[in-house]
Amino acid sequence: MTKRMLFAIMMLVMGASSTLAQSKTGTTVGQFLLIEPSARITGMGNAGSTMYGEIQAAYYNPAAIGYFTGNGVQFTHSLWIADITYDYLGASLLLGDLGNLYASVTSLNSGEIDVRTVEQPLGTGERYTVSDLAFGLGFGRRISDRFSVGIQALYIGENIWHSSMTAFSLNVGTVYQISPDGLRIGASISNFGTRAKYDGRDLRIQYDQDPKKYGDNSALPAELFTNDFPLPILFRVGLGLPVTIDENNKLHLAVDAFHPSDNTESVSFGAEWMFFDIFQLRGGYQNLFLKDSEVGLTFGAGVHYRTESFSVDVDYGWADQGRLEKTQRFTLGISF
Repeated sequence: MTKRMLFAIMMLVMGASSTLAQSKTGTTVGQFLLIEPSARITGMGNAGSTMYGEIQAAYYNPAAIGYFTGNGVQFTHSLWIADITYDYLGASLLLGDLGNLYASVTSLNSGEIDVRTVEQPLGTGERYTVSDLAFGLGFGRRISDRFSVGIQALYIGENIWHSSMTAFSLNVGTVYQISPDGLRIGASISNFGTRAKYDGRDLRIQYDQDPKKYGDNSALPAELFTNDFPLPILFRVGLGLPVTIDENNKLHLAVDAFHPSDNTESVSFGAEWMFFDIFQLRGGYQNLFLKDSEVGLTFGAGVHYRTESFSVDVDYGWADQGRLEKTQRFTLGISF
């Protein structure tokens, strides 16, 4: 029954994804939703569809929520491209036999930018900001020892000076362990939601209906209308394989295939080496085969400290961004 259920859910996800893959680059809004938060998984090439050993794994596949083993929080900070600030907070709450809850907050902020015009290219003296914010609430449950499902709903908002947009989306996913403590297969679809358009006082203008006609009102109050655009839907499917080398050395291999609605297909892969159950080293490559890709190699490291009552994880992730140089992520997690 479990295998039939897994097959049905994966076929549904793949079918929905294939019908939404006709868009092109630059035709979706809410691109900040595609920034992967976890420093650990970043170091592994962002191949996270089968990962569930940390709270933020729920971003890549909500089915990871069902595998949470404790309550806790995990926070990521990144100085993104062009000094943009990116922050992500995830929290887990166990509900016993009912399943587990997951809450997340995503924030992206440009900082203050000078307003420049053709007439005043050095600045008008005004400043504006661009900010993105998303709140998510998810639920996951293990249907069996090897099979987990999860879903997350998100409220999404973006502000550009005095204009804004809002949207809602769903993320769903599954993880299935083919063998105990062995090969896993995972699949998820992210950002399946409403279309969004901008509104606000920046779109309100004065309009001259007929510039060639004199004596009429040349300053009519008017409003510009923007088109609505979809969110960047992303389908992930991947394999994960934990390998125990000996008592003090463990290896984790992962590979993901991506099918986005606004770009070409790609493959990411990575590995994590843990020794003495404390230190981790990671490496990977992201978005191989992506057309005109500017990303590539990734590296990372982490420290895991566990006591009888709580555990602490500190992780660092580095990713090559081509001509935009690099991005770095720092993640701190506490579970109890």
